[in-house]
Amino acid sequence: MNKKLAAALSGGAVLVLVLSGCSEDEGDKVNDWAKSFCDQAKPQIQKRADAHQIIISTAADSRPAEIQAADSQAFKDIADADRALAKAVETAGVPPIENGEKVQKDVIAELNATAVAYDGLKKQVDALDPTNQQKFAEGLKDVADGLTKIEKMDQNALANLENGELGQAMAKQPGCQKPTPSVPKTPTGSASPKAGATATPTTSASPKAKATASAES
Repeated sequence: MNKKLAAALSGGAVLVLVLSGCSEDEGDKVNDWAKSFCDQAKPQIQKRADAHQIIISTAADSRPAEIQAADSQAFKDIADADRALAKAVETAGVPPIENGEKVQKDVIAELNATAVAYDGLKKQVDALDPTNQQKFAEGLKDVADGLTKIEKMDQNALANLENGELGQAMAKQPGCQKPTPSVPKTPTGSASPKAGATATPTTSASPKAKATASAES
């Protein structure tokens, strides 16, 4: 849908997008924790990647109802994935790092808070009237404003796990590798929530541009 939405999804909310490189073999406890978490996280990371693809594949000149449906589904998927990631952190146990118990508690709280925030965006989008293009456009701008506040939450949610030897161990795990989106672009460049490609779109529209296009269509 837009650059801001894309940024929120790719700017740090998907932990593997900011992890890179390899490291020397870490202690068994660190590697075991990383494997436990990443094995559980893999489907959620994929879900987030697919939601990201839905948003950026929805053309700015799509019909308001199509934009509404795509964004609503994407926000739901991100919220669900964040909750599942929080559960994965809990299930993996206290990470074997300094202040591990506090780090675990903070990460879980931040992920759940981000999920609630995305639930709120979904409700905002669902409440828009796609038959009134002017109001729909104004509503999309409000959604973009709300998203801006969530971006930092998204970026910070898993930051404490991405540092040091634990982050390096996670980077080596297959489950925490950057996924290939399974949601395909349609021939027109827009995608419905049920659409499903691996091609990365070359352009995306901002909420403002999309709202403007909707108002003018």
